Amino acid sequence: MFENIKNDLHAHGGHWGAQGFWALLVYRFGRWRHEFSPGLVRKLFSLIYRVLYKFVQIITGIELPCEVPLGRNFVIDHFGGIIISGYARFGDNCRIRTGVVIGLRSVAHPCAPVIGNNVDIGAGAKILGAIHIGNNVLIGANAVVLSDVPDNSTAVGVPAVILPRTTVNV
Repeated sequence: MFENIKNDLHAHGGHWGAQGFWALLVYRFGRWRHEFSPGLVRKLFSLIYRVLYKFVQIITGIELPCEVPLGRNFVIDHFGGIIISGYARFGDNCRIRTGVVIGLRSVAHPCAPVIGNNVDIGAGAKILGAIHIGNNVLIGANAVVLSDVPDNSTAVGVPAVILPRTTVNV
């Protein structure tokens, strides 16, 4: 847990006051509490996690449940209006911004996107449903992505149009 927190702080430029870092700190605690076998200690840590999760959700506007598998160097650039489904998955070196929603397309089908490595998600983007976002992908601001995005692509518009990327560095 502590190594992940150190890496999260580094990914946020060493700014411990970054609200995205706060959300990741609570996220890491939530994942860490599962290491304890069921009992009083785990129940106590689960209660603490729920209180901290709700506090971060209210103060920062970031909803990042501990059930979401995150890769290394996950960065939340700005806070506010960020909702990530517990069914989503993220690869390494992903970056999201304010107003991003990554979740279900329909409540009847609890499947959320799988996000690859080196994905940069612009402000206000919505990525919904059982879709796969490839590696080295840019999702434009306010894009609504409802279908798979292949590696080395850019998704822009409503609904999103997929374009090839000219550079693959995120």
